[in-house]
Amino acid sequence: QVQLVQSGGGLVQAGGSLRLSCAASGSFRADVMGWYRQAPGKQRELVASQTNDGITNYADSVKGRFTISRDNAKNTVSLQMNSLKPEDTAVYYCNAVYWIWGPRRDYWGQGTQVTVSS
Repeated sequence: QVQLVQSGGGLVQAGGSLRLSCAASGSFRADVMGWYRQAPGKQRELVASQTNDGITNYADSVKGRFTISRDNAKNTVSLQMNSLKPEDTAVYYCNAVYWIWGPRRDYWGQGTQVTVSS
């Protein structure tokens, strides 16, 4: 069983920065690690992800402002969020995807609130 533990987040004014971090337990490296977010009344959406060979994917709304980074040796992933906007306000979830045991398995962090005030 894989557990994801998140840290970071909080309240910031528009234009500010925050950093989220996530560590995955276990001996196996995740195939993909990333971040999703869910705002009130909206569906959970992908923010950014990175494969274990470095391929990144970003939502159009965060390109140029957010940067995802992984430490494969430590099985951790971080999200540096700059130039934050009120519309970035949401609960952010760390995600790890594994295919090593067969069918895709997704694991989720506990979620952390990010609030951007105008």
